Amino acid sequence: MKSNAALISSRINEKIERLIPLIVLLAAVLGLSLPEFFIGLRPLVPWLFGIFTVNGALKSRVSEFGKSILSPVPILVFFISSHVIMPLLALFSASLFFKNNPEVITGYVFLFSGPAAVSGFLWVTIFRGDKVLCLTLILLDNLLAPLILPGTISLLIGTSITIDTAAMAISLVLMVVIPTVTGITLNEVSRGKIPDKICPFLNPFSKICFFLVITTNSSVIAEKIRFNDPFLWKATGLCILLIIGSFILMRIITNIIKCKPEKSVTLFFSVSLRNTAGIITIAIAFFPEETAIPVFISIIIQQFISAIAGKLLAPKVPLQN
Repeated sequence: MKSNAALISSRINEKIERLIPLIVLLAAVLGLSLPEFFIGLRPLVPWLFGIFTVNGALKSRVSEFGKSILSPVPILVFFISSHVIMPLLALFSASLFFKNNPEVITGYVFLFSGPAAVSGFLWVTIFRGDKVLCLTLILLDNLLAPLILPGTISLLIGTSITIDTAAMAISLVLMVVIPTVTGITLNEVSRGKIPDKICPFLNPFSKICFFLVITTNSSVIAEKIRFNDPFLWKATGLCILLIIGSFILMRIITNIIKCKPEKSVTLFFSVSLRNTAGIITIAIAFFPEETAIPVFISIIIQQFISAIAGKLLAPKVPLQN
């Protein structure tokens, strides 16, 4: 039985999750409006993001990987779509829109090479997708991010922009891999007892950490965001097109390979939603500020687009009797 405090905390977390698109927007606005205040939190960002990552990993068990790996086709489709097709599409599109701006082109490739978002699990749950497969994809993708993300940037961007791929990989290990392994280990060793006790309280606290990560990273690029600049609206338009394109792509691919509806929903959201909080943190640390602009835009719009795409495009999963 949960204590009254745990029940209250869980209800607060449920309300926060329903308001995620608005909370993300508020965080970005505050970061842009009060950069002098939030920029002082920048040294804490890796730790805040680590708490958010640990909280997500605490809900996962090693046995879940085994169940999903027994059906490898959705996993292969995910990685090909997420880390081959979408980065190439982002590179091609950004090169057409911003052919004389390698920093911004890098930003789009970086965004669409990044790992799957933890928030994808919320949408998969809402639209009755395969939650075990979703957690497996999120965890595998984030664990492999230190290899995939620097490797993709090196292959597709090459020498057009200077990249310290080794330092980037180390940063991803510290921010993503170690917290993920820590969360899974705590869950396994305690046989689920630790998550049961701390997650009701850690869930809403991790959302606060997520909020502060976005506000702080937004404050870092505040000087580059000018709403009267046509460049910003051009960049926003391309972000919208690419995110919508990823949803349409996954609907087409899952129809072609005839996935079960539950797995189709999981792929639909897992490929299209990126871990923007982590991606922008790395982008700001290792690239010029212009590179973070597409990621910042995506932070604001991807949850809103997900809500619309889920209603209009997501595969329909029949209710269980």
